[in-house]
Amino acid sequence: MFPSFYHEILEKYLTPAQLLTLQMLVWLLQSQKQVRIERLAATLPLPILQSSRRRHIQRFLQIKALSILVLWFPIVKQVISRQIATGSQLVVALDRTQWKEYNVLMVSAIVQKRAFPIFWILLDKDGASNLTEQQQVLRPVIRLLKRYKLVIVGDREFHSIELAQWLHRQHLSFVLRQKCNTTFREKRQPFQSLDTIPVKPGIHLFYPQIGFTQKKGFSRFNLVASWKRKYRGNQEDEPWYLLTNLPDLKSAIGVYSKRYGIEAMFKDCKTGGYNLEGCQASPEKLIALIILIAMAMTEAWLRGKRTQLQGQEKYVCRPQEPGRNRRRHSKFWIGLYGENWLIACDCCREWLESMMGLVRNKQSFYQRGLKAIKLIEQPL
Repeated sequence: MFPSFYHEILEKYLTPAQLLTLQMLVWLLQSQKQVRIERLAATLPLPILQSSRRRHIQRFLQIKALSILVLWFPIVKQVISRQIATGSQLVVALDRTQWKEYNVLMVSAIVQKRAFPIFWILLDKDGASNLTEQQQVLRPVIRLLKRYKLVIVGDREFHSIELAQWLHRQHLSFVLRQKCNTTFREKRQPFQSLDTIPVKPGIHLFYPQIGFTQKKGFSRFNLVASWKRKYRGNQEDEPWYLLTNLPDLKSAIGVYSKRYGIEAMFKDCKTGGYNLEGCQASPEKLIALIILIAMAMTEAWLRGKRTQLQGQEKYVCRPQEPGRNRRRHSKFWIGLYGENWLIACDCCREWLESMMGLVRNKQSFYQRGLKAIKLIEQPL
């Protein structure tokens, strides 16, 4: 199931028994779409007592090698290098989400409208992160992806001018959404709040070298005020106010638009994929479980992408429907449920062969489907 480069990396740090356990757990995540340890233990395919299976999973989640820096960094570096050429622009999103009592600050790389988690920490508090915590999650990612032209994006939680200045000193580009009550001024003009800018739906404005906030000592950056026009009956509730050191309006809007890939990723971690919100593990085990989810999610995306390139996604889902231009399902969805379809076909092989023998007028369709199965199940 794992791509070959997964194996090459994992074999360096895990014993053969640990690697097999990891593969079984990721396979269970794909098939059960459930991250609760109790559910994983109930279905873990080991011929031992359920209580022993549960302890086996808990011990595995505590091994030192199962860490972001040791296992996940080499894998995600390989994934990104296979999708984006070295030296190209790479959008990196900074975001925070709440999973029950856990407050998770996460950095993700956005590749082809898809966000891949890179590094994350659990905050031992409620509410927004501060500059120190933001720097804590960004520094390892900046070192890991130093061969790319990084652009850091963040929503209104990450509006601080201090963060913008720190990123600028690291020679990084950024696009940070601002709160509407943030003050700014053009040269020799009085300060005013961003919501006084005369912007309406369909209007996009660019202000170069604007002074932000009324505190002294801050650098000047560019400002974008953008309000998307109504499209297909949907209208943005309010405009974007974007603080950036990118040189023009089009670049800033294009980069910030990619930030929504992280919302899809959070959905896939939760109700859209692995139901992480049902997890009741300790903070240390939650970090390890998110690593497993990241591996499973990335593998599903790669498999779904390959299935689309093969032209076989029609065997997994209904790709499009009349009157709808967008694909109905993402590459992640196709990879995730394509894997389930293959498992079901393998488990029901005897029934399938019996049906093919009974319904002979469908033989040609079955044969084409069997060829599709062989293509989809090829190793990545």
